[in-house]
Amino acid sequence: MIGRALLLACCIGFGALAGTAGAATNAAGAKEELRELKSRIEAVQKRIAEAEESKNEAADALQQSERAISDANRALSELSDRSRGANAALKGLKREIERGERERQSHQAALGELLYQQYVAGRPETLGLLLNGGDPNATARRLHYLTYIGRARSEAIARARAEVARLEKLAAEAEAKATELAAITAEQAGQRQRLEQEKRTRAQMLARISRDIEQQRRQIGTFKRDETRLTRLIDQLSRVIAKTPKPKPAPQARAEPKERSGDRSRSAPKEDTTARVRIDRVPEAGAGDGAFAQLRGRLALPVRGELANRFGSPRQGGGVVWKGLFIAAPTGEEVRAVAAGRVVYADWLRGFGNLLIIDHGDSYMSLYGYNETLYKQVGDVIRGGERVSAAGNTGGHPESGLYFEMRHEGRPFDPMTWVSVR
Repeated sequence: MIGRALLLACCIGFGALAGTAGAATNAAGAKEELRELKSRIEAVQKRIAEAEESKNEAADALQQSERAISDANRALSELSDRSRGANAALKGLKREIERGERERQSHQAALGELLYQQYVAGRPETLGLLLNGGDPNATARRLHYLTYIGRARSEAIARARAEVARLEKLAAEAEAKATELAAITAEQAGQRQRLEQEKRTRAQMLARISRDIEQQRRQIGTFKRDETRLTRLIDQLSRVIAKTPKPKPAPQARAEPKERSGDRSRSAPKEDTTARVRIDRVPEAGAGDGAFAQLRGRLALPVRGELANRFGSPRQGGGVVWKGLFIAAPTGEEVRAVAAGRVVYADWLRGFGNLLIIDHGDSYMSLYGYNETLYKQVGDVIRGGERVSAAGNTGGHPESGLYFEMRHEGRPFDPMTWVSVR
């Protein structure tokens, strides 16, 4: 039986080790997949850059500063999160120290009372009790009492010592958190300086090249090149996604994104497409976490603002139409993911500025352009309603806001047939 017990214990131990090793292997595999995804997307970006017909456009001069502004804002956001966490931890430690100090004082008072009672009782010796020849029953009761008192005293001393040790440990943790918080505060100050410098650099650059940007924007060829570039990017990203394991595999029903009879009347009633419409309803946290194909008519637009340009309406200069929506919004306005998915692109792209693309599975994607800040990076898994970026006017767009597209199998379709603005 002893042998069987040892064998069972060994089996359990090896099973636990195997489970731990399996978890470590899975984590390593996930990191490797993410590295591979990023590597493939970087290769896609390089191929698109090499395929550019025009190697220099006016807005390209803004690329470096607009990327840097996005990076600085994202770093500040991450530091703010860390600062809040460190502050909360520090407050918790201080509360714990206060509770511990009260406990220590209580234990110390109890120990003092116990010692005082023993002093008043005269502390009779155990050996003396045994040899004094008194009543055996009374002696036994007295010995039992002394044993109880001695045990209680030892336990009180042990509790007091343990509380002192715990308080010392908490004090060290609090000091470490305070040091971490000071370092975060210093790093935030540095990032703010960097951000202000990058904003000044961009403003100076924009003042010099704004006329050239406006002239190029009036050229039909510029818009067509932008569309071709984006379509090429989407096509190549789709091939990368097809080769990359999904973070949360789940069967999803397919749905044809093209308009069918009655779709527009159900999801977006006919109205004056030249008038701006106020957008106040945005995705709530956790919204759109189901299969994307089943969310038709239940999505919300990603940012608060005014719907200024719609899918299919002519762009400035004529000859080209909008393949998505432009929602005018203040610079820095929070942009939320319309549904759950994974970020497959987060970088500056000519014609679209700081661009974020989310893969929702089943060949559906949502695109967010002109952002001042990209808060998410390639490989990040996103929940519906989660903040992903901040609106802006990067890429040379004259008005602050968000460019928003939805695509299925690489083809853009009208987002208004899928969203509800009320």
